[in-house]
Amino acid sequence: MFALVDCNSFYASCEQVFRPDLRGLPVVVLSNNDGFVVARSKEAKALGIPDLEPFFKVERLLRKHKVAIFSSNYPLYGDLSHRVMTTLKTYSPHIEIYSIDEMFLQLQGFPKPLARYASDIKATLWKNIRMPVSVGVAPSKTLAKLANRTAKKIPQCAGVCVLDEPAKWEWVLKRVPVTAVWGVAKRTAKRLSPLNIRSAWDLASANPKVIRRHSSVCLERTIEELNGRSCLALEELPPAKKQIYCTRSFGKKATEIQPVLEALTLYATRAAEKLRKQNHLALSVHVFIHTSPFEPNFHSVSAVSQLPYPTNDSRLITGVVRETAKRLYSPGHAFLKAGVGLIEIVDRKYHQLDLLHPGQNTRSDRLMKVVDQINNTFGRSSVFLASQGVSKPWSMRQQFTSPQYTTRWSEIPKVIV
Repeated sequence: MFALVDCNSFYASCEQVFRPDLRGLPVVVLSNNDGFVVARSKEAKALGIPDLEPFFKVERLLRKHKVAIFSSNYPLYGDLSHRVMTTLKTYSPHIEIYSIDEMFLQLQGFPKPLARYASDIKATLWKNIRMPVSVGVAPSKTLAKLANRTAKKIPQCAGVCVLDEPAKWEWVLKRVPVTAVWGVAKRTAKRLSPLNIRSAWDLASANPKVIRRHSSVCLERTIEELNGRSCLALEELPPAKKQIYCTRSFGKKATEIQPVLEALTLYATRAAEKLRKQNHLALSVHVFIHTSPFEPNFHSVSAVSQLPYPTNDSRLITGVVRETAKRLYSPGHAFLKAGVGLIEIVDRKYHQLDLLHPGQNTRSDRLMKVVDQINNTFGRSSVFLASQGVSKPWSMRQQFTSPQYTTRWSEIPKVIV
C-alpha cells in the first residue's frame, strides 16, 4: 500500500502559518516579479480567481474582495517543506519526496486500519506545523494520486481517502475524467478519445496491449496501476538532473550590459551550487538573454560554450558565462530575461579524465566546499562572487513579500506578553 500526502494550496498555506488571522480568508501568491497568480487558498478559488492569470488582469478583483496578496517567499516555503518532509519520515522507513509539497510513503505490512493511520498523519502535521494536508492511500502510486484527489474534492472524506478494495477505486474511476489520471495529459486524452476512452474507468477497463500500440509502455503500466497492481516503485533517491538551468526575469529592464552580467553571474553560481550538490561536473554552458516578447522588435540571442575541462567550480563557470554574454550582448535593447544552463553533465564518480589535462584540482574542490558550508550555515549568499554586484537593481520585483520567519534572525516573530 502507498500513501500520498499532499499539502493543500501549499504556498498560500505557508503564508497563513504565521498569519493565523488569514485562516479562512482568501489568499493568493504571485510568481517571480509578481507576474502571475500561482497559488490560491480554497477561499480565493471560491471567488473565481483563475490560476496562472496575470496579476494586472485580476488585481481589481483581488482588491475588491480584499484578498491577501503575497509575493513568492521561497526561503519560507523551502523551510516549511523540509519540516513537513522530516515529520513524514517518522511514519514510514520507505519514502519518496515527489515535489516540494508531496511525498509518497510505503505502508506495506502496516497494521490496519490505514484510515486511522492516515488521519493521524494529517492531524500531526496540523498540530506541529499548522500545515493542512490531504492523504490518499491505495495499493499503487497512481491510485494513491486519485485517492488524494478524492480526499480534496469530496468534503465527506475530511481530507483522507483510502482505496483498499476494488469496489472503492472502481467507484472513483467511474466518476473522474481520464485527464485526472496521473500521467495522462490532454494530448494523450485526445489520442484515446477515438478508442472511446473518456473516463478513468474506461482506461482501467481497456486492453493494455492494445493501448500500448496506440501510445507507450508507460500508459500500459498506468492501466495495471489503475487495477491495483503496483508497477511503479518508490524512488527513494531522486535521480540526478541531466541539465541544470537557472533563469529569471529582471525586476527592472536592463538597457546596459553591466546588470546583465551581474544577473548571469548570480544564475551561474546558483546552477553550480546545484551541480555540486549532486556531485556532478559540467562540460558546457548555455547562455541566453532576450527582451519582452510582447513588445515590438523582440530580440533574443543564445549560445552554447564549451568549458575548458569538466568542472563544478563557480568561478570558472561564471567566467565562461560572462565571456559568452559579452559576445551576445548588443546595445539598443531593453533586456527582460536571462538564463544559464549547465548541459552535458557527467557523474564525477565515473567520469573518464582527459589524458592531456588533469581536470579540476583539489584546491578548487576545497574552496567550493568551504563556500557551500558557509552559505549553508549562515544563509545563502553569505559568501558570493563580487561580480554579482551589491545593489542589484535588476533583482526580482517582490512588493508583497512576507518576512522569512524561519530562516532570518531579524525576521523571527516577536511575542509580546
